[in-house]
Amino acid sequence: MPLHVPTGFHDRQRAREDAALSDLACKSYPAVRERPEPEAPNRTPLQRDRDRIVHSKAFRRLKQKTQVFVAPTGDHFRTRLTHTLEVTGIARTVARALGLNEDLVEAIGVGHDLGHPPFGHIGEDVLDRWVTARGGDGFRHWEHSVRIVERLERGGQGLNLCRSVVDGIATHSGRAPAPLTLEGAIVRVVDRIAYLSHDVDDAIRAGVLDERELPADVVDTLGKAGTDRIDTLVDDLVATSAQRGAIEQGAEAGEAMDALRRFMFDAVYLGDTARQEHSRIEAVLRGLLDHYEANVDQLPPPWPAQTTQEERIVDWVAGMTDGFAVRTFVGLTVPRAFDTF
Repeated sequence: MPLHVPTGFHDRQRAREDAALSDLACKSYPAVRERPEPEAPNRTPLQRDRDRIVHSKAFRRLKQKTQVFVAPTGDHFRTRLTHTLEVTGIARTVARALGLNEDLVEAIGVGHDLGHPPFGHIGEDVLDRWVTARGGDGFRHWEHSVRIVERLERGGQGLNLCRSVVDGIATHSGRAPAPLTLEGAIVRVVDRIAYLSHDVDDAIRAGVLDERELPADVVDTLGKAGTDRIDTLVDDLVATSAQRGAIEQGAEAGEAMDALRRFMFDAVYLGDTARQEHSRIEAVLRGLLDHYEANVDQLPPPWPAQTTQEERIVDWVAGMTDGFAVRTFVGLTVPRAFDTF
């Protein structure tokens, strides 16, 4: 079969989506953006959004941001970047099985965690309390992800993503409002499936958890191995969602996943090993936040979206990788003669 002559690309893509996607899918056309722009000759609007996110500075920083374990010594622990890739791959599987828009879930998936600060959820909590103490509305990583793609990337111009992508990023957390699209709802559920599964794996690898400690009812329902648990949860999500016409889990699988989440909070996320690091992480981040509050002149020049001093400080510190945050803190607090010890 000869290759397609590269004309009429968007007409072909519209026709393909009309023929292949469910009536419940969010289509790629028309592209609704904050600032209208002409179409690319050989990419759909959602492909462009995915590419813009993957080529962004915030995306590249994810490789040096903690998922659960702070400064792990092994090469095989997850980072925020590997978590992002796992979420995106699983979400595409679910979308394809349900006849929904794979390009949309991919764009949401690669962008959903751009706003995570250094040191994962511990760092998020420190920033949230610091902002709240100054009369602000707090810090939530999903809202900061939106701020990054809309106001901070490209030197303050933002990425001008499709509104369906921005909505999916803004609603991927279970603490956020419900997504407007089924594709966004997929990423919301899959995010939890992915992090629970790989956090168990990492905790076992780190010696924090013995797989024999996993709740027996969870293992009986979801499986013993991480891959088995993911397969069980994905298969259940696809089957239940197809039956109900909404992205939902079955009662048994959903209850088992909730039980696993509660166990992980008790044993890992808020366990003894994590608590040992909390005070140190808080000392680093609060030290940075307080330092820049007293020395605003040491921050980068403000961008248009930064209308307050607190926004400049939070944007700067939240954007740091774990290593950069530690190095900066050491540089500010340790005498130069000792900062290499």
